[in-house]
Amino acid sequence: MAILNSSFFRLIGFKKRPKAPWKKYYGAKNMIFEVPNISIYEYLYRKHYAFKDNIALDYYGLKLSYSDFFRKIDEVSKAFLSYGLRKGDVVTILSANIPEALYVIYGLNKIGVVANIVHPLSAEKEIKEALDRYSSIMLVAMDICYSKIKGFIKDTTVQKVVILSAQDSMNMLYKIGYYITQGRKVEKPRKSDLYIYFKDFIKSSDNYNKEYKTKIRRDTPALILHSGGSTGTPKGIVLSNGNVNTQTIQAKIALPDLASDDVILGIMPIFHGFGLSVSITDALSVGAKIVLVPQFNAKEFDKLIKNYKPTVLVGVPTLFEAMTSNQGMQDVDLSNLKYVISGGDTLNKRRVEKINDFLHERGANTVLTQGYGMTEAVAAVSFDRKDKTRPGTIGIPWPGTYVQIVKPGTDEEVPYGEDGEICICGSTVMLGYYNNEKETNDALHIHSDGNIWLHSGDIGSMDEDGFITYKQRLKRMIVSSGYNVYPSQIEEVIESHEAVLNCSVVGVPHPYKVEVAKAYIVLKKGYYETDSLKEEIKKLCKENLSHYAIPKEFEYRKSLPKTMVGKVDFRKLQEENRKLRENEKEN
Repeated sequence: MAILNSSFFRLIGFKKRPKAPWKKYYGAKNMIFEVPNISIYEYLYRKHYAFKDNIALDYYGLKLSYSDFFRKIDEVSKAFLSYGLRKGDVVTILSANIPEALYVIYGLNKIGVVANIVHPLSAEKEIKEALDRYSSIMLVAMDICYSKIKGFIKDTTVQKVVILSAQDSMNMLYKIGYYITQGRKVEKPRKSDLYIYFKDFIKSSDNYNKEYKTKIRRDTPALILHSGGSTGTPKGIVLSNGNVNTQTIQAKIALPDLASDDVILGIMPIFHGFGLSVSITDALSVGAKIVLVPQFNAKEFDKLIKNYKPTVLVGVPTLFEAMTSNQGMQDVDLSNLKYVISGGDTLNKRRVEKINDFLHERGANTVLTQGYGMTEAVAAVSFDRKDKTRPGTIGIPWPGTYVQIVKPGTDEEVPYGEDGEICICGSTVMLGYYNNEKETNDALHIHSDGNIWLHSGDIGSMDEDGFITYKQRLKRMIVSSGYNVYPSQIEEVIESHEAVLNCSVVGVPHPYKVEVAKAYIVLKKGYYETDSLKEEIKKLCKENLSHYAIPKEFEYRKSLPKTMVGKVDFRKLQEENRKLRENEKEN
């Protein structure tokens, strides 16, 4: 498989180790560590002996031990070998958080096959493009995807489709309930030369009795995850075994209390780097129990907490908003929580304080800690450790990861406290974008220190202790009459009003200022779009924002569009605004 163009460069160690004012918080021995030259599977397999009898997965009546979990992985890897797959091939996965998907991901990794993980609710066109772009030999898909793939699958490189179902690992009682409420409505394929169901697929492992040996190294491609490109075309982010194993080692240092008696809610989706690494792989590395949640229902969040008593919550801001607004959570005991980690998007100070108050009122002896990361660096780049928290920041870089703040468009480092582009260096940085030399070279630059740095496209600053303050995406920054306007700053001001639930700010065209800010606002239940309320919000902006940052337009809506991982989709708002203005011109 041609993962990258031949001209692509790769960092092997450091030419010169960058400065790290935050190292005092970790200690020298934790800043430099050896990443084993093995696969993700092998790294986890070697670890599991210490807790082989622990429960690895808890899923609708299934309680699977670590020993049985790895036995399932081994069976799946043999099944793939029996169909002729070998190191470097690509298999696409369309699945929610169910046990079979994990058997497949780690089973493929064991034999060096690259797992291309795609959102199962992607549109038909997106799925076909993903299969064609990566020349997938096999497709592993949940039955809910069949109606979308059946019309084009024979026109792709896919030779076999393995069908999974959310009910495959459920006990009988849950299976019956699932079938009555959802399963009977799902269109499923008939067994054929093209389609095989998972229970039959795994039996084919009996057909492979050979000894399969292949060398899987740190830099061997392991995963393809996805991100939007600068042109709007999805980019395939190629992550190596070493990338993921580095992040797992870092997690144990940055989260020292994470242990084999922990219970982690596996809500974050596995097609997302944050979900797969922090919620799944990191948990497996210490022997924790993962409660798999294939479909999150905000209204039933309280039941998840009461039934499973998690010690670690990992999610995006919308999950924690759901937690604080769920009426059933009012009497829940949260005293067993060790870590509450938010990633994927940022929360302003007011929201963090609100969530922390919520946690403490229910007995939690911890605080919400925000992380910052990119799929291009596996997931986590920095982390606001609960014992070293600095409100308003996204914490310090993870051990072994280095961050510089540079003047956008250059490799010129700016002084402490000054805004610039966040750049990342270290062995979590991706191999590159799949067969996309332009995007790869736009993202990865060799700086004057001789090291390769990932340019994030995010604006932030760093203080003298290494704590990073995130501002926003570089592409979200609004330049109005020559002034830099930060939507996140405006959003924080507007959301400080007691009536406002959510706000998103985008730049819209202006005849002589080039761009101005437009605020999209969602009000809390019980508040209404009155003239007096509108004036209050405008006054709040005038009192707390520079004149050039005050929104010129305010639009009130019942909800804001969200991406597949729960972030506010500001690009969709920009597109809606563009189309609206085009229609106004035509009329």
